[in-house]
Amino acid sequence: MNCGIIGAGTIARALAQHLVAAGHRVVLSNSRGPSTLGEVVANLGPLASAGTAAQAAKADMVFLTVMWPDIPAALAGLPPWDGRILVDTTNQFARLDPVEVADLGDQTGSEWVAGLAPGARVIKAFNTLFAQYIAADPRHPAGRQLLFYAGDDATAKTTFRDVVDGFGFAPVDIGGLRDGGRLMQVGGGPLSGLHALRQD
Repeated sequence: MNCGIIGAGTIARALAQHLVAAGHRVVLSNSRGPSTLGEVVANLGPLASAGTAAQAAKADMVFLTVMWPDIPAALAGLPPWDGRILVDTTNQFARLDPVEVADLGDQTGSEWVAGLAPGARVIKAFNTLFAQYIAADPRHPAGRQLLFYAGDDATAKTTFRDVVDGFGFAPVDIGGLRDGGRLMQVGGGPLSGLHALRQD
């Protein structure tokens, strides 16, 4: 599969590593331009390349990994989504020091993101895990790392499930962006920060 990543921080690099290890092609992007990512993509190997956010967004499956305040700028001016999958890995931290969670009323973070990416089939995933659990091998002697995900499009969820199952995670579908998203979001979601294994 052709995959794109918008953002190039810790989460982005961990996901890129999983993707290339599973045989997928990855275009990694950031706000500073492809020339700043040469060393990163060289370390990832020949399946990885650097590009603009617009180039990354043309992939079949795109991972959004930027900080919450940067989302509008990251999604602005991208090509029409036309049903491509957008995986929202973000948490709605308006700021980190001190921690402040953005107030969206009764809207979930991924519903807000979906509003900025009309035509995308949005999946919410990876935001409940600390970065070290995303980067690590999800296969453990006691079982596989649970990965909760939510979305409103059944076909997109099946595609996503198959991809992350290939990484070694144990994917768990928890429903749509509204109800499932509420379970996963920071500031009260019971699955936020929950790290558990599933025995297979």
